[in-house]
Amino acid sequence: MVRMRLKRMGMKKKPFYRVIVADITSPRDGRNIAEIGYYDPMTEPATIKIDAEAAKKWLANGAQPTDTVRTLLKKSGILEG
Repeated sequence: MVRMRLKRMGMKKKPFYRVIVADITSPRDGRNIAEIGYYDPMTEPATIKIDAEAAKKWLANGAQPTDTVRTLLKKSGILEG
């Protein structure tokens, strides 16, 4: 199964995250299939940049987003709800 999730990057106490598509068995910061965007919670307001076409393609192919990624997709207007 393929999952859309966050990959933690950055320094200690200054994280930013990449939105990736990865196999469900791979570790959080391990191998990924594709990078489709990033999320920086340290800026005010938080920066969310996700490639809408790539996200919709992966969702159509059956990728399951985590709860956090689902929230980010809704905030960026890719998912309705």
